[in-house]
Amino acid sequence: MLIGYARVSTQDQNLDLQRDALEKARCEQIFTDSVSGTKARRPGLEDALSHLRTGDTLVVWRLDRLGRSLRHLIDTVTNLQEKGVGFKSLTESIDTTTSGGRLVFNIFSSLAQFETEIIKERTQAGLQAARARGRTGGRRKALTEKQVQQLKQLAADKSSSVEEICKTFGISRMTFYRYVKTAED
Repeated sequence: MLIGYARVSTQDQNLDLQRDALEKARCEQIFTDSVSGTKARRPGLEDALSHLRTGDTLVVWRLDRLGRSLRHLIDTVTNLQEKGVGFKSLTESIDTTTSGGRLVFNIFSSLAQFETEIIKERTQAGLQAARARGRTGGRRKALTEKQVQQLKQLAADKSSSVEEICKTFGISRMTFYRYVKTAED
């Protein structure tokens, strides 16, 4: 059974072109959404996926109608394949029920994995370069060294309450105790 899925990003757009193409491809049921592709929740897609059974094929007009990103698209089609469901994109002529379609899709999958690994490598290289220049990541300290010294003096003096000291420096009690504890260590 061929099950179609069509999506437009806004209410102003029209589903007619996609619906016509899916009907011409002989989809028995067509599910639709009028929601941005970046939204995680798409009720029409959820309904389409819940109707698919082993041996069925999910049909879309174009790849970008299904996936929010290449990674999302690959994950969705991989999940379909694991359930014994085929996938077909009419515009790109991809049909995972054929050997050629599986080949093309696997190439896309490999390219996405390659892209992910390249991004990871670039990130690591950037972090190493920053560390070599003395820059470290993470959250900035709440207080400067001078403020830490003043805080330690006020804490040791005991003439001011913890609340007053925290208010003066604009820090929480937890931050106060963290600085006092490091002073004691």
